[in-house]
Amino acid sequence: MSTAGLTRRQVLAAAAARPSTRPNFLFILADDHAGYVLGADGNRQAPTPNLDRLASEGTRFVAHFCNSPVCTPSRQSFFTGQMPHSAGVTRLPTPLAEGKPTLARQMKRAGYQTAVFGKMHFNRPAVPGLHGFDTLLTEAELTPAWKKAVNPRPVPPGIRTKPEWHPFRDPARIWLNADKLPYPNFDADMRSRYLLSQATSYLEAHRSQPFALWVSFQEPHSPYDFPIEDRDRFAPARFAVPRVGPEDAGQIPLIFRELSEAHKQGIIASYYTSVGYLDRNVGSLLQSLRHLGLERDTLVVYMADHGYCLGHHGRFEKHCGYDPALRVPLLLRWPGRIPHRTVTGMTEHIDVPPTILDLLSLDPLPVTHGQNLLGATPRQFIFSEYLENEEAYVRTDRWKFIFCSGRRRRDDGYVTDNPTPGRYVRLFDLHNDPGEFSNVAARHGPVVDSLSTKMLDRFRTTHPEAAREPQRLSRFEALEWYVRPRDV
Repeated sequence: MSTAGLTRRQVLAAAAARPSTRPNFLFILADDHAGYVLGADGNRQAPTPNLDRLASEGTRFVAHFCNSPVCTPSRQSFFTGQMPHSAGVTRLPTPLAEGKPTLARQMKRAGYQTAVFGKMHFNRPAVPGLHGFDTLLTEAELTPAWKKAVNPRPVPPGIRTKPEWHPFRDPARIWLNADKLPYPNFDADMRSRYLLSQATSYLEAHRSQPFALWVSFQEPHSPYDFPIEDRDRFAPARFAVPRVGPEDAGQIPLIFRELSEAHKQGIIASYYTSVGYLDRNVGSLLQSLRHLGLERDTLVVYMADHGYCLGHHGRFEKHCGYDPALRVPLLLRWPGRIPHRTVTGMTEHIDVPPTILDLLSLDPLPVTHGQNLLGATPRQFIFSEYLENEEAYVRTDRWKFIFCSGRRRRDDGYVTDNPTPGRYVRLFDLHNDPGEFSNVAARHGPVVDSLSTKMLDRFRTTHPEAAREPQRLSRFEALEWYVRPRDV
């Protein structure tokens, strides 16, 4: 069933069918999992049988986009229900302010036991009560606990494994794992397996009380970890490298310029192998939920923080406004409550929090920039921002508009030939140019005017400093004022 939104009758029927007791909540989060690397998305090379099964058992959102193509801003945006510039987190190292309303706080107030295991980019020590969580084992605490608890078996002679990860210090072919080397552990000794054991223990201990559990995997983030058993899973030659367009040369980060075709194929194969490892772990977590008799009373959400370019436009990262970096998987399952269907209308990360809270019959967050995915009018456009480079994006079904001040010397490692080129706009006709190769802004002035106005309106209606916008600025001058990062 393909539709852009539930009917009013379906929404009311779902509400009437809600149980009298609180359902459980399980949020499964991946890092850098692009929406196109999913079997359910039509990718026959994607090794995702467990995620495909989850998609078939609930609702899959085909055109779901992040509000920022970088980890910390994206995560804290959908955790608070606010645009990144409103949440106060637009750059990778920024911690979320402790007083911000969050999904976890909202659930804790309603009587849920709240817990998080895995990578969250809170950028501060994990102490009980942080952001509404009773129990926390996030990245800074997870790795030492794993290394203390696990005594890994030695790697047999003759098996090459990846070195320590030193992004930007080593050549890109090494830190992007072009040789498709496994992590120097067997599956049973991997960090994600330890993460799963902690999450499963939590499920067992809290099966008789309503829980809200976040489980956040690091895969498939570079260097695309996977265990020794998976080292021969994909042959790099199976993968075609996306072509580079005629206008791409100047915007390809310098760090990727030395990659050969074989290096690129190896990187893609490593990523797909890591996605397969992620899928297996998601399957194990869902199996634990089922074995504990919790499946029917648990709302499950699977999502990634943002997408990822695998050679698209010469890039192997996110940090940009092309669709591979913005579109992500979003799967919702609640047996008997959420229909088996596919939603084709465009949706945003900020739509996820109000949807979750409404499904659980909880009060909305005090600031809500999104709308309920189940029943709301489909979005006519989506908005995303990457303020590290002072740029923002508006995408409709037909057009992609990119605005950049071109004034900020970015600090993310992806420097180009001309780090500060000055203001520029790009417009792509997605119907005739789905790969986003040809900038047609000069030929479609009215479209640029319309989409830049939509972008400015979104900033003005969500930015905490909108009242301070200087007077008598042109539209593009006003956009330059809004795209400046203001993180504290």
